[in-house]
Amino acid sequence: MHTEEKLTAETFPASPEKATLEGKNKFLGFWLFLGGETVLFASLFATYLALNDSTAGGKTTQELFDLPLVFAATMILLTSSLTSVYAMYHMKNFNFKKMQLWMGITWLLGLAFLILEIYEFNHYVHLGHTFTSSAFGSAFYTLVGTHGAHVFFGLLWIGTLLIRNMKRGLDLYNAPKFYVASLYWHFIDVVWLFIFTVVYLMGMV
Repeated sequence: MHTEEKLTAETFPASPEKATLEGKNKFLGFWLFLGGETVLFASLFATYLALNDSTAGGKTTQELFDLPLVFAATMILLTSSLTSVYAMYHMKNFNFKKMQLWMGITWLLGLAFLILEIYEFNHYVHLGHTFTSSAFGSAFYTLVGTHGAHVFFGLLWIGTLLIRNMKRGLDLYNAPKFYVASLYWHFIDVVWLFIFTVVYLMGMV
């Protein structure tokens, strides 16, 4: 049950995401969820590292990857992580409009990243690098595609929160939801940094 008490900037707690038992449970549950997600991505990374040289005579990573495009996508996603930090800063200061603004910018940057990733995949497919072209192709699309699916889910999550709470404002019921969504977005960014390093940078060596 969420509180019906009228909150103000003066009465809003310093850590609204953990001010209620429900918020604390969401916080704990999210960290348990991240543990499973970490195991999932660790398995995908291990599989990719084992198969990235198995090109079946197709293009190698040096011939295939468009590093400037991937670098641009990386900068966009890292910027979106920063904007989500700004959003949480304004949430803790009980400024719902600015929190909405920065979460909206985060959503737009995430969408831009996803569009670039879809463009990248389409480019590789036209070069003959498909999911079934080689073991490398299967491992690459499974790892990077799983991350892309997480970005898509994050966009649905943040977008739904923004729309559903547009008129409600900020309270101790929805503050934990925004905070957990922001943590999830940071997790997506951290995973991408590993992908950028292991898949793309190491692939160009």
